[in-house]
Amino acid sequence: MRIAVLGAKGIPASYGGFETFAEKLSIRLAQRGHAVTVYAESDQAAVPDTVYQGVRVRYRRRPAWGPASVLAYDCACLWDARQGYDLVYMLGYGAAWACWWPRVRGTPVWINMDGLEWARSKWGRLARAYLRCMEWVATFTATRLIADAEAIAQRLRRVYPGGAPSSFIAYGAEPVAEEGLDSSGLATWGLQAYQYMVVVARPEPENHLLEIIEGYRLHGGAWPLVIVGDVSGATPYQQRLLRYACDRVRFVGGIYDPQQLACIRSFAACYLHGHSVGGTNPSLLEAMACGNWVVAHDNPFNREVARDAADYFGTPQELANRLNQVVGQWHQWHTERSQRARDIVETYYTWDGITDAYEALMYAQCRPSVAPPRPANGR
Repeated sequence: MRIAVLGAKGIPASYGGFETFAEKLSIRLAQRGHAVTVYAESDQAAVPDTVYQGVRVRYRRRPAWGPASVLAYDCACLWDARQGYDLVYMLGYGAAWACWWPRVRGTPVWINMDGLEWARSKWGRLARAYLRCMEWVATFTATRLIADAEAIAQRLRRVYPGGAPSSFIAYGAEPVAEEGLDSSGLATWGLQAYQYMVVVARPEPENHLLEIIEGYRLHGGAWPLVIVGDVSGATPYQQRLLRYACDRVRFVGGIYDPQQLACIRSFAACYLHGHSVGGTNPSLLEAMACGNWVVAHDNPFNREVARDAADYFGTPQELANRLNQVVGQWHQWHTERSQRARDIVETYYTWDGITDAYEALMYAQCRPSVAPPRPANGR
């Protein structure tokens, strides 16, 4: 099949969840014989295509138009991809109105609906209204909606019963091998293995960092709380967070090196997860792939992913209670809880399994330009 993946900044991934997803999926589809193109941002016009691990990377200019630049970039990609593909897969629905362009020529368009993007606090009132409108528009411009959490797919079917059909295919994670880990890197942050708690998140209210800090302070334990994320004080919310900075509440900034991030996750006594508006959140899956004992915000998305491998909290006091239990039971239950988290990832969230699900749906819903190879037994 000829497949175009749009809506990411490009590959190899160096930014966020959509970029990692585009890289992991496209490489595996290319290895299976599909002709995959991933669109990538450029600050210049007429940048030639490149090839990354069998995937064509096609560059389109992103103009410097402030918040509107993302929309302009997505529209440029959609216009370029309006012909020549068997499937156009748009990651995100910000440019949903323009997803008609490939469909005019009969090309199916799938839209990945991500989480409740319109509910994120980083957007102003007008941007939220626009995104809420685009969520509705996507249900008509797409031939199929893709949700990375069943709870999101069910919501789409309930709220938009007359819209495009919704399918659930999860996000993936790479299992982190215990034997390949080295705790010596913790010295960078003055930490000792299994004697600290960690959270990895963007400093936004819907990620509940403030509530996590308040719950941790109510807990009052000796293990420090390490917050990984770009908390620079650039917003009033970040300024509130930084008021709690001390030796027990440590803001270490963003960590973008995969090995360093795996190190600080893997040797944490527990991982705190406050995300509440996403679907299958990558940081939660990555923590589970590291074998973390997870304490997560209580919402349908986190419960769907972590199942019984996590404890859950709704208020700072509930979090304090959970942390008291973690500290008191850590030596008794850590190994079992760690293995349970890894088992869930290896059962439901491997990238090969995610690719299998996408490939099956592609063959069921799209018309390939080249028929899939017949199995050796001829069936």
